[in-house]
Amino acid sequence: MVDDPPALLTTVELTWIEKQVERWLRFGRPVADTILDRRRRLLSFASGSVFAFVRWAANDYGTIASHIDIVRTVGSGEDYQTVPCVQPGGEVLLHQSSWPRVQRVLEAIDAVEAQDIDPMEVSPDYWRYLHHRLEARQQPDPYTKARHRAWLRRRALH
Repeated sequence: MVDDPPALLTTVELTWIEKQVERWLRFGRPVADTILDRRRRLLSFASGSVFAFVRWAANDYGTIASHIDIVRTVGSGEDYQTVPCVQPGGEVLLHQSSWPRVQRVLEAIDAVEAQDIDPMEVSPDYWRYLHHRLEARQQPDPYTKARHRAWLRRRALH
C-alpha cells in the first residue's frame, strides 16, 4: 500500500518596503504564515484555495509596475502557470497590469464583498470573465447573488 503524497502547498512571498515595493493579498485564507524578517512574510495555501495577490513597485519618479492576479492553487500533478513570488504557481483566473486596471479589479472585489459574498467563493468563471472584459476594454457585468447561488448549486453537483 502506497501512502498518498503530501498535499502540495502554494507559498506566496509578501514584501513591504514603503514607497518602493508592496506585495500584498487582497483576499485569501492561508493555512500558514511565516515571518522571514520585518519586511517579508511567506503565506502558504492548501490546494484549491483562491487568493488575490497585488504587486506594486515605484521609483523616484512614481509607479513603475502594478499587477493583480487572482489565483487558484493547484494540487499535486495539476497543470499550473507561474506567477512572480508564488511557488510553484497556480491556475491564473485573472491577471491585470497597470494601476487603472488593478483599481477596477479591486472595485469589483469590493462590490462582491458589499453583497456579503466571500470573494474566495466566487465562481472561477466570473474572475475569468472579468479578466476578458477588462482586456477588451468593456464594462463587465457585476457578480450578483443570483449568479453566486447558481454557481454554488453547480459546484454541489460535482
